[in-house]
Amino acid sequence: MSASKPLISESNYKKIVVIAALGYFVDIFDLIIFGIVREQSLRDLGYSGEELMNYGIEILNWQMAGMLFGGIFWGVIGDKFGRVKVLIFSILTYSTANILNGFVQDVEQYKMLRFIGGIGLAGELGAGVTLAIESMPKNIRGLGGAVIAGFGVLGAAAAEVIVNMVDWRNAYIIGGSMGLILMCFRFSMTESKIFKDHKADNAPHGNFLALFSQRKLVVKYLYCIMIGIPIWFSIGLLTYFSPEFAKEMGVVGTVTAGAAIMWMYIGMAVGDVGSGFVSQYLKSRKKAVMIFMGLMATVAYTYTHAHGITAGQFYALISLLGVGAGYWALMAINASEQFGVNYRATAATSVPNFVRASVIPMTLLFKELKPDMGLIEAAMVVGVIVFSLGAFAAWKMQETFHKDLNFLEGESEEAGTKRIADNEEKRNNSKAA
Repeated sequence: MSASKPLISESNYKKIVVIAALGYFVDIFDLIIFGIVREQSLRDLGYSGEELMNYGIEILNWQMAGMLFGGIFWGVIGDKFGRVKVLIFSILTYSTANILNGFVQDVEQYKMLRFIGGIGLAGELGAGVTLAIESMPKNIRGLGGAVIAGFGVLGAAAAEVIVNMVDWRNAYIIGGSMGLILMCFRFSMTESKIFKDHKADNAPHGNFLALFSQRKLVVKYLYCIMIGIPIWFSIGLLTYFSPEFAKEMGVVGTVTAGAAIMWMYIGMAVGDVGSGFVSQYLKSRKKAVMIFMGLMATVAYTYTHAHGITAGQFYALISLLGVGAGYWALMAINASEQFGVNYRATAATSVPNFVRASVIPMTLLFKELKPDMGLIEAAMVVGVIVFSLGAFAAWKMQETFHKDLNFLEGESEEAGTKRIADNEEKRNNSKAA
């Protein structure tokens, strides 16, 4: 098969990219909305002062714990039963949880529904990107993932707009309703031909623990996670809690979490598309990741030293931080390309959610350091750790730009070549009959 030949018709893979992009848009809307309505919703529930940050961290951590669990669950489902099934049932899960989130009465209910919503949200990006890159020609598959993520992250801007138009309870209900409407369109999506070709193979499919059965798999998997952790340091700490940072740094003017998140994700939309084109131009995932991570580290350092700036300048810094964090799509694509068909969805779906769940140890360390070191210094210590891990992983990870994805994990190159030839012969015989 030609390296540039699509695995399904052009109209079908374009439809997959469009529907996956719309799904990720809704996913980001529902994922990020808590960060936008955190203060407003907790105040309406009767909390104030330090409780707004402390309960905010707890609820965020419950959501991320749900995403950690969901990332494993949906990844296994995707490799055993198909990528399309994940895209249908995950959106049903998080959309229902978000609608119910509009009716919470206390923090405990809030935690539980964000946990369930997190489980559902975990399936969207990995399954969508995996389905897209398995269906597209090799020479442009990176752009498919960039379009999905680049358009999808604009869901955060939409969430900010909606929250400014309606109260926080109705914003949750609107987000959940959008997901249920989109779910109906997903029944027309076509399953990946690569997945269908391998469905009957004797090789184990969707075994999460198998990723830890060999040292080379463990190392590869950890590198995929580590390159993404700095992104969620920038989102989950510097952006979610930007009002507290702005106050500490003496920013002139009012800074709200909703506006900060909106500008962060607008920057990420630019960065996701930009990193995709940079990767295509350089013909390298590694080089593009390192360039954008370096930009994000530079802006994060500037952010923590930007005392006395205006609110507009502060938002501009956050938007630049988002541009640097825009290698999020490349991170997901890299995780998909690193592993064989039988473990691909498991890796691609769980990796982004382990990255998101890294917010839990980051915020716990931040809370531990803050009383003695102060807000800014505590954030800087956490930042140095996560950027060091990310840079090391980016330097060590395997290049996947030209990698053929039609392979099974644990299969020799000779066996793979023979299996592909046998499958091609079976298809030709079937057509002739």
